[in-house]
Amino acid sequence: MRLLLQQRPDGHEAPRFVQLMLQPDLLGGWTLLRESGQIGGRSSVRREQFMDQASAVAALEQARDQQLKRGFQLMFAQGADGPRG
Repeated sequence: MRLLLQQRPDGHEAPRFVQLMLQPDLLGGWTLLRESGQIGGRSSVRREQFMDQASAVAALEQARDQQLKRGFQLMFAQGADGPRG
């Protein structure tokens, strides 16, 4: 599952983005990757491990909702059963 959110540019700087990706790991757990930065510039990546898919999806949805409240817009969503919301 993958979500890409982006802020509208203010005219002076390139827009900022946040990408949230949910991936199964080799041990039966799940990893939430959060990449954020400025388009065309540096970005940072954070990884968070979860024991089950339900808690990983809940964390992804919470991260998405936080970014939407900060003014980001959902630009792209990929995944069989996209997050509820």
